Amino acid sequence: MVTENIYKKLEGGMNKYQAALEGSKEIFFAVISTSVTLAVVFLPILFLQGFTGRLFTEFGVVVAGAVLVSAFVSLTLTPVLSVKLTRSHHKHSWFYNVTEPFFAGMENGYSRWLNSFMGVRWVALVIIGLCFVAAYFIGTNIQSELAPMEDRNQFRISLTAPEGTAYDYMDTYVKEVVDFVMDTVPEYRTALSVTAPGFTGSGSVNTGFVRVTLVDPSERDYSQQEIVDRVNRNLKNYPQGRAFTLQEQTISVDRRGGLPVAFVIQNNDFEKLRAVLPKFLEKANSSPVLQTVDVDLKFNKPELKVSINRLKATQLGVSVQDISQTLQLAYSNLRFGYFTREGKQYQVIGQVSRINRDDPADLKSLYVRTRNGTLVSIDNLVSIEESTTPPTLYHFNRFKSATISAGLAPGKTVGDGIKVMEEIKAELLDDTFTTALTGTSRDFAESAGNTSFAFILALILIYLILAAQFESFVDPLTIMFTVPLAICGALISLYVFGQTLNIFSQIGMIMLIGLVTKNGILIVEFANQKREEGMSSMEAVLTASRMRLRPILMTSLAMALGSLPLALSLGAASTSRQPLGIVIVGGILFSLVLTLFVIPAMYTYLSRKRAHLEFDKMIAAPAKDEMVYEA
Repeated sequence: MVTENIYKKLEGGMNKYQAALEGSKEIFFAVISTSVTLAVVFLPILFLQGFTGRLFTEFGVVVAGAVLVSAFVSLTLTPVLSVKLTRSHHKHSWFYNVTEPFFAGMENGYSRWLNSFMGVRWVALVIIGLCFVAAYFIGTNIQSELAPMEDRNQFRISLTAPEGTAYDYMDTYVKEVVDFVMDTVPEYRTALSVTAPGFTGSGSVNTGFVRVTLVDPSERDYSQQEIVDRVNRNLKNYPQGRAFTLQEQTISVDRRGGLPVAFVIQNNDFEKLRAVLPKFLEKANSSPVLQTVDVDLKFNKPELKVSINRLKATQLGVSVQDISQTLQLAYSNLRFGYFTREGKQYQVIGQVSRINRDDPADLKSLYVRTRNGTLVSIDNLVSIEESTTPPTLYHFNRFKSATISAGLAPGKTVGDGIKVMEEIKAELLDDTFTTALTGTSRDFAESAGNTSFAFILALILIYLILAAQFESFVDPLTIMFTVPLAICGALISLYVFGQTLNIFSQIGMIMLIGLVTKNGILIVEFANQKREEGMSSMEAVLTASRMRLRPILMTSLAMALGSLPLALSLGAASTSRQPLGIVIVGGILFSLVLTLFVIPAMYTYLSRKRAHLEFDKMIAAPAKDEMVYEA
């Protein structure tokens, strides 16, 4: 902007020293205002809590610092370079002679269109109202998520069989799934399987997983998501257990992974929790948004309750301790000691053979000795009741809880899944229940709240900064009308290109506040200068808009083209950054077209003559001779 203004002075006939001085002085206020505004936008990001703050703090510091340094350079070094690198006698180059007719025609055409628009300037209010309505409608209907899923060349298949499943059976199940992957996924590079993984924390025999790595995206015809969808469709052909795929989230605080939707239900009354879970799972399974719905609190672990008939045992001369010890020695896999053989140490384990402990009826084969030395079958002294019990009792924030996890149907996002869970909650749960989010769902809710706070705080800070710089509460309001135009353009761009509202696109919208207010500052600040020269508000804003057209176009197109590589998603892992680029490019270009007409119209409605202008004249007037009184 500084170079363009200096060059304009040179074209007006000034020598290069005077042009550098006058051009820098004239644009000084606009440069300071735009730079401080853009830097202040990132101030709320620096104070964000949680992982959102950790993720974008460095980004905010770098951009804000670069903007402030750039402003310093443009107001100090740029005028000096203009003097040193400009010839004493200004002469247009051949490139100028070729391109200037186009730009002069563009300025004249814009001036004619703006004059015509000012005849129906009330349309500006309609445009702003339509932008508010469009932003609200698209913003409430567009899909939302934490971050777009990146193609990381890997996914995991989680396997769970019924409680009580033997290790051999589970291992066979895992091997069948591995064979399926190797046969039907030609894009795989490796397939690593683990049965009963003790390092996961549960150590259950009925669990396992298969980690699949894929070849690079350039070597395959299908994306990771398409391959995962294909695998999910075929896993139902293996009914030995429950199998579903998991993809590593682009951003996740909990690196253990898991299904993207995780909804926690809490109640102090465990029976109420037991009663509502089947109904909640039924509703979740019937939703077209969710798939592979699961819950951690299961009541499916088989259990034998052995009750000792103490009266009968006493009559037969058998103590309770003898009965308990006999059951422990037969079934507890107790270690008695060690022995060494051929230089290796082995454990001595006491337990009946598997063929004699696979059925509850095998208790009849156990005997206990009475006081008089006779053997009595334990079956005569105990009663057996088969039941089921939860393998583990879970707590969340010290309350009894159950976490319902779910995957997402193709084309659905975390926001859609949480919305379904909230609808089921409103339908089934009473006031005694409390709910919470965990895992990726909690990260999503936290990021949405943080970015909303940062967006609102950025708007307030920018308005206050502009009010201080313009010494007015009205001029900043005129400038702030660029924000709804840009946000509307950003949301339309996301919708057109099939993107979601996520943490990157939300940060992009916060950036837009500082980027697009620049256009309004250039027009309003120069129009104020013209009004101080005696022009009317209409004449001043028409002149300012025409003279500031080129700087507005240059800076806006430079920012849009600079963000274009992000929007084009160049590179294997750039999917998550694509919404940021689309928001910036779409928001800047959309607001650029409308700002050139809406801001001049709103200026004529809102602009007021500065109330302290007469006071400024009194200060600037030469002091009159003061009367001196002598004693």
